[in-house]
Amino acid sequence: MRALAIALLAATAVSGCSILPAAGPTTSAIESGADIATAEGLFARYEIIDVTPAIVEALRTRPLDSLLVTFGDNRPALEPVIGVGDYVAVQVWEAGSGGLFSGPLVADRFSAGSKSAMIPEQVVGPDGGITVPYAGRIKVVGRRTQDVQALIETELAGKAIQPQVLVSVTKPVSQSVTVTGEAATGMRVPLSGRGDRLLDVIAQAGGVRTPVAETFVRLSRGNRTVTVPMSTVVANPRENIFVRPNDTLTLVRDPQTFLAVGALGATTEVPFSADGLTLSQALARASGLRETQADPEGVFLFRYEPAAVVRRLRPNSPLLASPQVPVVYRVNLRDPQGLFLSQSFRMRNRDLVYVSSAPFAELGKVLSVFSTVTAPVAAGASLYTVTR
Repeated sequence: MRALAIALLAATAVSGCSILPAAGPTTSAIESGADIATAEGLFARYEIIDVTPAIVEALRTRPLDSLLVTFGDNRPALEPVIGVGDYVAVQVWEAGSGGLFSGPLVADRFSAGSKSAMIPEQVVGPDGGITVPYAGRIKVVGRRTQDVQALIETELAGKAIQPQVLVSVTKPVSQSVTVTGEAATGMRVPLSGRGDRLLDVIAQAGGVRTPVAETFVRLSRGNRTVTVPMSTVVANPRENIFVRPNDTLTLVRDPQTFLAVGALGATTEVPFSADGLTLSQALARASGLRETQADPEGVFLFRYEPAAVVRRLRPNSPLLASPQVPVVYRVNLRDPQGLFLSQSFRMRNRDLVYVSSAPFAELGKVLSVFSTVTAPVAAGASLYTVTR
């Protein structure tokens, strides 16, 4: 029986942790698993990067999507022009009665003896024009209202009595921005002549219905679309750029979360609930490391990084051919510097924090199995001794 127990213990030790319950791979398994052997040689599966002050600084300055960099921040023209789809109204005054647009004389303190006629508003057609009686089809697209006024007056000269024209855009469809998504009111927001920034347009649409920390701003202009966190636009005035006519602004709710697994107090999906979450805060929200099980030297963060970022950290990485590179960041919390670094290492959406079990904890599991196997043997031996 003693030989049987020893054999079982030896088998358990040889097989390692593969037959024992575990929350995930050990530190050594993660280190050795970065490369796998193939017929052609070693094939890299992910990059393991130890977190150092230089790595933290490099990640802090990583290039992120930027509205300013992509679209610039050019203020639109102060005097917008008329476009296709706009609703335009025309009013014509004449100096005296008896003209083309003269009606019954209504003398009051506003009219000063002049006559006027209001031409009903009309939509600027695909040909870019509107129709004015006795002036014909007037091309208005791409022109300012004062330019259209002068053009109509020229066409009516000699037909009307000293005509004076006022042109107004009642519905500036072409000079508007479409706001949709998590805005309080999805609508087309007309732009003012002074120029409007992102937050101005969002405010006109009633603001956002979701928390700022969970909202992303997606701006589409032409064939380009860029998405940035709403918190970035609020915190960085340079990202609050001027919008342009026909922009599409979509507010998207995407709660920021990270996954906490392994030898932690809580293994779950944890919401950020704030902007700028650090690794130390993430560990605290996961109830910290399990004192009797966790390996402080085995704190890992799994993340897909853009190839441009990995190129700065690992210029010779064999994985740079892919646009997104799997990276495992390792922090040694047994070293006091690791505690400082964890306070500066920024978490990102969909990160996975994993803490491996300590080797002693794995040994405890082996001993537990050993005691389970040897307990019946010991009990049988004691019974055999008593009966003799």
